[in-house]
Amino acid sequence: MEDEYIQFIKKVKLKVGVDLSLYKEAQMKRRITTLRDKRGYTNFTTYYNAIIKEPELLDEFVDRLTINVSEFFRNPKRWEVLKETIIPKLLTNKRSLKIWSAACSTGEEPYSLAIMLKENFPTVNYNIIATDLDEIALSKAKQGIYAEQALKEVPKHYKLKYFSEVNNQYQINSSLKKEITFKKHNLLADKYPANIDLIVCRNVLIYFTDEAKELIYHNFSDALIDDGVLFVGSTEQIFVPAKYNLGIVDTFFYQKL
Repeated sequence: MEDEYIQFIKKVKLKVGVDLSLYKEAQMKRRITTLRDKRGYTNFTTYYNAIIKEPELLDEFVDRLTINVSEFFRNPKRWEVLKETIIPKLLTNKRSLKIWSAACSTGEEPYSLAIMLKENFPTVNYNIIATDLDEIALSKAKQGIYAEQALKEVPKHYKLKYFSEVNNQYQINSSLKKEITFKKHNLLADKYPANIDLIVCRNVLIYFTDEAKELIYHNFSDALIDDGVLFVGSTEQIFVPAKYNLGIVDTFFYQKL
């Protein structure tokens, strides 16, 4: 008889459109089992029957598939490279940028991009598309309300300029919200945006299988303009970038050849 978890992920793919076989099995199975047990279900069959009947359980399930751990200007040294080297390179022959924050979680990354551009490249026109699979995370991103911990790398003058403190939390300035379009997007199934200058996708691909990563890297490369740049997380080095028509421009930055 087919493994119960395998049956479960096949049904989830048909129902939700998310192919869990492309995620690392041990990590994903452990995460879902913990949630399932917490909700009082003892096997994947009864849990699946519950999530297709109860929208709140389904939303919670999809939320658990994604890792919503984020903060503003995460790994600040990489953001310095982005500001000092990568953005100026991209602006060599143009004054506008199309940026995609892929798997943007609760929005800290696209808002960080908007702050950096406003502060350091005030004459540049830019359009930021911010996408995620998780509608709960996207809803939080659109609200733009964050705990103080998420702002630990935000310089004090940025905090004063771009946030309002409300009940010990921080509300993002509405002027930044205007610069960002938040959309639901599945990296493993949906059509990718086109003609992108900069793709930022960090600390997400480590949860995918090698097969899934290959698919995503090829799609990212196709989505970039010539000389466009992919910025990945500090645990996501691409070992053979030429395979995806990419070359190393700096640590964790890859330029389309």
